[in-house]
Amino acid sequence: MEPTSSATRVAAHSLLTLLAEGGSRHATLSRLHQQALQVTGGLSSILFEQHPASGLLQATSGSGVAELPTEAWRPRGDEAALIGESFGSRRAVAVTGLALKMPLLHERLGADRAVLLPLLTDTQRVGLLVIGIPAGALLDVAELERSDVPAAFLLALELARLRQREEFEHDVRGLLDAFSVRLWSSLDLPGALEPLCAAATKLFAADRTTVWIYERDSRSLVPLASSAPGHAHSTASVRADDPLAPAATALRTLRAGLASRPADATSLVTVPLRGCRRALGTLVFEGVRIEAGDDIALLNRADELGRQLSSAVETMQLLDVVLKSRRELEQLFASIAHLIVVIDDEGRIVRANPSFADAVGIAADALKLQPLREHVTAELTSWLDTLAYPLSSPALHEFSNPGFIGHYVVTVTDIAGSDGRHAGRVIVARDMLPVMALRERDAMRDRLVQSEKLAALGHFVSGIAHELNNPLQSVMGHLELLRTTGAFPEAIRHEIRTIYREADRAARIVRSLLVFAGSGRVQRRKSGLNGILQKVLALRKASCRSRHIEVVRKYDLHLPQVQADPLLLHQVFLNILMNAEQAIAATGKPGRIEIGTGSGESGWLVATVRDTGAGISDDTLPRIFEPFYTTRDVGQGTGLGLSLAYGIVQDHGGRISAGNHPDGGAVFTVELPIA
Repeated sequence: MEPTSSATRVAAHSLLTLLAEGGSRHATLSRLHQQALQVTGGLSSILFEQHPASGLLQATSGSGVAELPTEAWRPRGDEAALIGESFGSRRAVAVTGLALKMPLLHERLGADRAVLLPLLTDTQRVGLLVIGIPAGALLDVAELERSDVPAAFLLALELARLRQREEFEHDVRGLLDAFSVRLWSSLDLPGALEPLCAAATKLFAADRTTVWIYERDSRSLVPLASSAPGHAHSTASVRADDPLAPAATALRTLRAGLASRPADATSLVTVPLRGCRRALGTLVFEGVRIEAGDDIALLNRADELGRQLSSAVETMQLLDVVLKSRRELEQLFASIAHLIVVIDDEGRIVRANPSFADAVGIAADALKLQPLREHVTAELTSWLDTLAYPLSSPALHEFSNPGFIGHYVVTVTDIAGSDGRHAGRVIVARDMLPVMALRERDAMRDRLVQSEKLAALGHFVSGIAHELNNPLQSVMGHLELLRTTGAFPEAIRHEIRTIYREADRAARIVRSLLVFAGSGRVQRRKSGLNGILQKVLALRKASCRSRHIEVVRKYDLHLPQVQADPLLLHQVFLNILMNAEQAIAATGKPGRIEIGTGSGESGWLVATVRDTGAGISDDTLPRIFEPFYTTRDVGQGTGLGLSLAYGIVQDHGGRISAGNHPDGGAVFTVELPIA
């Protein structure tokens, strides 16, 4: 049958009506094929849509054919030339001798003649409509071109694409909604990504979908989730700068990318996942089948999915950091040995650590919202009430028993709310008994080390003193004999007296060394410590007045007596007092010496001498009782005063120590057993 112009107009009207009615893609294209055959008088028809990236032609619909070609068609030889002529001229081309020129079409159409009708827009090739013409039928190609058949097919394909895009976007929104619900209900990012990958694989018509996450510490991409079971766990990570890894190269891009695989007409789609200012990872679709002309739309949809997924991943990562920090703070708060309690502005307990809960004997959860005053002493509560708001700095106070057994230093710090207003306070109670015990242990260890060192030095000095004493006594004896008999010339009398005086001085030094070593003779009797100190002060009164030194006495008038040699103890305190005077004089300013006595440990008396000088340096303190050690200039001291005092006190069964006062100056402490 030969189509007429009136038939063409009728067919065109039917085509427009059909498109206006809408319907599914398959139904619409089937009716369009029927209308095209009616207009042309054709026997059969096939619609090939062209892949935008590979250029392959894929049969998507037809009429009057037993089956459509399933493989993508890449025209070659005469086929390519004829199709290129049709697309190039943008006109329909009549072809005869299909069996030789286009065997694929000849087999499917069941005809030896065909019309190639190009479907083109202004910017791209959409497809090719091939109509098989029966033998003997007349065909006006120009009439076919003037008909609305090409426009109807283009419009139908575009409408179908728009409907598909709308459905796709709806499916993407549903996919993301399900992902969000799953993610925020479980806070398990890998667990929420696995179903998303599976759904995205179906949505994008892909073979596999994988989410790669960028790890900054190792600068690598790690597969976190995949639509293929076990794929993420079995795939190795890749370096972020690997130029051959698609996930790595996509990390440095801003938009979704497309890589064709001509061998199987599928594509690899990579989508960068980016946060506000940093790369998060990559979403990779493998084996994506893109319909003709839909590549740009698909990449846009992939970008939208990537943006939504990036927002969720970044939020989850930030939340994970916050939760990790909170867990660390919780563990830190629970592990602190000090007693910590947080109260609100009404004095109710907001939080307490396990140490505080153990101290009051109530579980931490049970303490919440209870008034703090019910668990501490009235003394601590009264002190807290006196603290003004706000505190300029943390407040500290010592309590012997603030509600918990022990000696505590309590620190209070204000808490400000998000609006800057006072929201409560943090109270920290530090048990000082372990600290005091530790300090006492360290002090005892230092005293033991010092005593051992000085004892060893004492043995050494004692040996030297005895060795020096014998020849000195011989020298002095012979000098005394010469002086008595006068058996030397008058001219050297002065020199003999000088020799005797220096030999006597050397003998006194030796005797001092023997006292330090504990080898001197001590004549003990009951003596009053306050009386000995008074005699020393009377002796140094004039010197203190001339140096503008104030002497403050703090005696215990009911002090028991000591069993001691008063002359030797007099020497001890005289040496200590003279050192104090010289320390104050070195400052060039007036000063004060405080002398006190009292009872110490059971069976001991304590005397202290404190000055307001510069104190004792850390280097000097360990060696201060060593013989011949002095910080004064040469000729201004022998370094035997304090070593002599140490030996005398040791010989009395007592203890002597030196240190620095917290308010400045040195403190010497002498401890002696009660008689």
